[in-house]
Amino acid sequence: MRAALRQQTLAITAADRFAVSRRRGEDGRAGEDRSGGRCGRRDFGASKAANAIDLAFAEQFAAGVSACSNDPAIRCVLLRAEGRFFCVGFCVGGDATSFADAGPAMPDLLRQETDLLHAACSELARMMKPLVVAVQGFAAEIGFSLAMVGDIVLASEEAQFTLAYTAVGLTPDGGASWLLPRLVGLRRAQQMLLLNTRLDAQAALAAGLVTEVVTAAELTARANVVPAELAAGPTQAYGRIRSLLLSSLESGLDDHLDREARAIAASGGTADGQEGVAALLAKCRAVFVGD
Repeated sequence: MRAALRQQTLAITAADRFAVSRRRGEDGRAGEDRSGGRCGRRDFGASKAANAIDLAFAEQFAAGVSACSNDPAIRCVLLRAEGRFFCVGFCVGGDATSFADAGPAMPDLLRQETDLLHAACSELARMMKPLVVAVQGFAAEIGFSLAMVGDIVLASEEAQFTLAYTAVGLTPDGGASWLLPRLVGLRRAQQMLLLNTRLDAQAALAAGLVTEVVTAAELTARANVVPAELAAGPTQAYGRIRSLLLSSLESGLDDHLDREARAIAASGGTADGQEGVAALLAKCRAVFVGD
């Protein structure tokens, strides 16, 4: 059985060693490239200043997230950005003009954009594969929310975080008001949302908003190493862990114990579960295939 699993590993690895990068460049067009990995990479490279989000980008982002989530060959998703800013949402980074131009139709435009982005946020939170977020610069509004939804959040020493919604008379989106109190507690969430508290990378680490802080020079390397490690892991087990954690604060202990029992039984029936046990008995490293 172990020889068969090893053989299957080689075949699947050869088929799924690619990364998908869909990004918008300065011309606003979508592009795609493939390289070694098994990690779907989603880049912010919007044509707007500071990677602010407009309707066209929201549409492309939602489509790109869905593609990464539903592609079984992609076993980890990396969300990163280019430039000095990670993402500053709708208004802070310079897309406020489109809302001003919309006039009385501004609520409709806001609803269109948030519906698209919320579909992407929900898919990122619920997909059956891990999400790594690399924050190299300023994250505000929904950029802050997108950072919070990651399983592993890497931040450059130069990263800064603020919600910024009330500075422009708006309320949170992207799940900020749901995620933030679960990460930092209600009292700290109230302070950050109402007073637009700005955190540097070390303060974000201390608050539990990020996983690891590295130098700007180290961020690119870490944003390659961590997703590659996860992409080589037991993907279905990762997905079930994500589901368990997402439901943990909403269910009672007995219900959650039942979910855990069903999840571990299902994981034991996968090729990766069987490989893990076989590797343990053989005293060697398991080679997982994502099945």
